[in-house]
Amino acid sequence: MGPTRTVLVGYGVGGSAFHAPVIEATEGLELAAVVTGNPERRATAHERHPQAEVIGTTDEMFARAGDFDLVVITVPNRFHVPLAERALEAGLHVVVDKPFAGTAAEGRALAATAARCERVLGVYQNRRFDGDFRTVRRLVEEGRLGEVYRFESRFERWRPQVRTSGWKEQADPAALGGILYDLGTHLIDQAVTLFGRPTHVYAELSARRSGALVDDDSFVALTHASGVRSHLWMSAAAADLGPRFRVLGSKASYVKFGMDPQEELLRAGSEVGTPGWGTEPPTAWGRLGTPGDTVPVETEPGAYQDYYAAFARAVRGEGAPPVAIEEAVSVLETIEAAQRSSADGVTVAL
Repeated sequence: MGPTRTVLVGYGVGGSAFHAPVIEATEGLELAAVVTGNPERRATAHERHPQAEVIGTTDEMFARAGDFDLVVITVPNRFHVPLAERALEAGLHVVVDKPFAGTAAEGRALAATAARCERVLGVYQNRRFDGDFRTVRRLVEEGRLGEVYRFESRFERWRPQVRTSGWKEQADPAALGGILYDLGTHLIDQAVTLFGRPTHVYAELSARRSGALVDDDSFVALTHASGVRSHLWMSAAAADLGPRFRVLGSKASYVKFGMDPQEELLRAGSEVGTPGWGTEPPTAWGRLGTPGDTVPVETEPGAYQDYYAAFARAVRGEGAPPVAIEEAVSVLETIEAAQRSSADGVTVAL
């Protein structure tokens, strides 16, 4: 088989930084085309990816669906489902940026379409490949923490000014804006990956900043079947940044500050997969142990490229997609439950 001919739909920050360079660095994938109608983005795509065709509209792309094998969708959230459905029906494999749908029902319907069309459907949860999360996962699997009691995870930022022009700040529910659908999707996915679908959900969703129309400072608490409790914070209004992870177990804790370096590297245009890619200096490592007796733990290298390498294998029939659709649907179920919990002030059972 030749390389999987990939067309990237959308060339904002997500497409230009998080997808295009990772696709290009993945053996077995070819960035064959970029779809964007924005003149400045078209010029940038031509400059950065001279081997790729730049197409103005999705209609033009779908008229030539036979020229491609895989569509990667990284556009505003409201367009994820209709574009993914159209791509699957056109006989294309699909990767959809998170959240891949607005509701669990939409997610299940999209998965059913993929099964009927015999195409591979992927959800781009790249944060599973953050180095710090990979480290947490290894420590849990190795039993270094003992029985995990509580998993604390944060994506906190200090952005006191609302970006009123951005679609993520729109009040229209169809836009699927707000920080729960944005950063919360990553946090919930990581908790589901580690501990499975939650049985109960409690949430506090708040709009704190002046002019905010959607939640920008939120907390979600999950209870898993094993008894583990996941406490998840997401905020654009945090004047102090808490630990990225704080995991408490019967033998030890693991506490880690700071963000995975891959986002900053990608935004700066660094080449994916070069020596030292995704590694952190010892000063950034988390610590494992008990009060007064902790040791540094080297952070696993971050590896966003591993997502697309696994997806390329799935397209070739050599393995499962890197994110199971059932887990992606569980994330959407949890988001819906969190919205109900916050609105009604109750804990929601799943």
